[in-house]
Amino acid sequence: MPKFAANISLLFTELPYLDRFQAAAEAGFKAVEILFPYEQAAKETRRALLANGLDLVLINAPPPNYTGGAPGYAAIPGGEARFQSDIRRVLRYADILRPGLIHIMSGYASGSDALECFVKNLQWAADFAPHQQITIEPLNPVSQPGYFLNDYDLAVEILNQVDRPNLGLQFDSFHAHMIHGDAQAIWDRFHPRVVHAQIGAAPDRSEPGRGPTDFAALFAAMENTGYSGWVSAEYTASTSRTSQSLGWM
Repeated sequence: MPKFAANISLLFTELPYLDRFQAAAEAGFKAVEILFPYEQAAKETRRALLANGLDLVLINAPPPNYTGGAPGYAAIPGGEARFQSDIRRVLRYADILRPGLIHIMSGYASGSDALECFVKNLQWAADFAPHQQITIEPLNPVSQPGYFLNDYDLAVEILNQVDRPNLGLQFDSFHAHMIHGDAQAIWDRFHPRVVHAQIGAAPDRSEPGRGPTDFAALFAAMENTGYSGWVSAEYTASTSRTSQSLGWM
């Protein structure tokens, strides 16, 4: 079976942030991912990881604008200087947190100018941190209307244009189903480019076992295609406590 990680930005939210690490470890997870860890001192997060024997799989970038701006703007022309400044900030966190992956969010834009901007920003980030693995992820237009990277074919086009060895594709079963109607078909087509996977049931992004996706078959496909990366549980539990939603494991 795949290696399962827990997204503690969505799971174990019935607990304070620093208590979620122990809860994840006690539930059997060996790693976690955190969407935006920037409000907490990086050393505190690192101590919680070490205390519970957890790897940090992934964080998102750039940091959200807490004054009201949308998270992610890497495809928005005119923000290149801010992008570079914020990626430097992300990498200062990464020096302490040591995430395996940094997911760079495109933000909300459209058109050829946005594509060119996103490609150039990704090239800059990949060259600035050549030893850091970076990902991009298509998000579905129902949950994220107007998000630039909203299609897996577009994602592969961007990967090809950026052409950097430390940039890969992030697969999410929830978004894949919502965009294309069949998460496993998307896995079958695009798995050679995937460096990180996330799971959640469509259409409500709840735990595996609900909705139309056959997760046992998806996990078998991941194993059969030789995928060796993490599979992160990134969903909103339908139960009052996260531990009650983990029967799929």
